Amino acid sequence: MSQKDRTTQRRTFLKTGAAAAAGIASLGSVAKAAQDAMATPLPTITLGEHEITRMISGWNPIGGHAHAVPALALHMKEYFTDERVNEFLVNVENAGINCWQFSHGAKSIAACRHLRERGSKLKTMVLHAERTLDEPIVKVIEDTGCWSVVHHGNVTDMLIRAGRAQQVHDYVKKAHDLGIMAGVSAHNPDNIKMIADEGWENDFFMTCFYYVTRPSDEQQEQMGKVVLGEPFLVSDPTDMTDVVKQIDKPCLAFKILGAGRNCSSDYAVEKAFRFAFENIKSTDAVVVGMYPRFRDEISHNAALTMKYA
Repeated sequence: MSQKDRTTQRRTFLKTGAAAAAGIASLGSVAKAAQDAMATPLPTITLGEHEITRMISGWNPIGGHAHAVPALALHMKEYFTDERVNEFLVNVENAGINCWQFSHGAKSIAACRHLRERGSKLKTMVLHAERTLDEPIVKVIEDTGCWSVVHHGNVTDMLIRAGRAQQVHDYVKKAHDLGIMAGVSAHNPDNIKMIADEGWENDFFMTCFYYVTRPSDEQQEQMGKVVLGEPFLVSDPTDMTDVVKQIDKPCLAFKILGAGRNCSSDYAVEKAFRFAFENIKSTDAVVVGMYPRFRDEISHNAALTMKYA
């Protein structure tokens, strides 16, 4: 190779290297811009003194509550190691979501400890019902640093059906006595309406879009047959949102995706988000569980919230 050729090759290499460096810097700027955009907070509602994003990250996939075949629950539990839960919550915050709703247990306690250690501002809301003597509300507050507790919907429906609604009401009062906000969750819209009509002191409701706790005798009476497993009826979301729109207090709508049944396509997911925000009040929010093993559900759902909330 001649001296001229070597000089030309060197110049070409330097130009290529400079271009590559510029390209990397450009990509870094794009990545930072994308991260900054992701961190833009979603639209919010007010719960007491708290500003809460209109999409709250839910718990069921992390806890392995698939509302389907047991194998899927095991699949979810295997995926959500403590490390992945921590990573998930970082991604939730990066998407502009500022609240996480979960159940009290070892996995969520560890995650809350990690949130505090890294100085996270993610607000924590615990679904709970004092079902055992070693799980009083005061322990839940100490373990998680939560700002609110919500009486568990399955237990709410069971107690009201058994004529023990006062037990749910007492839970709300106990939470207030401890200085934190209290919500009541239910799957049966009649129970939400009853509590609202009676003027309980709860600060908000969690309202399930599907009446999955509908007992067999009620199914038999209403439909003349009983489904295998939990009943997810197409008419359920309308039945619940008809009640939600009558209630002055904020409502947090959950299972808007039908525990994955409304996730057959991007169109189906978007349709579910659009229906939810068009049929709840502007003072309401949605709670969505996410399983990002196969796609970035967090960013996708945050984008739909920005679009429709």
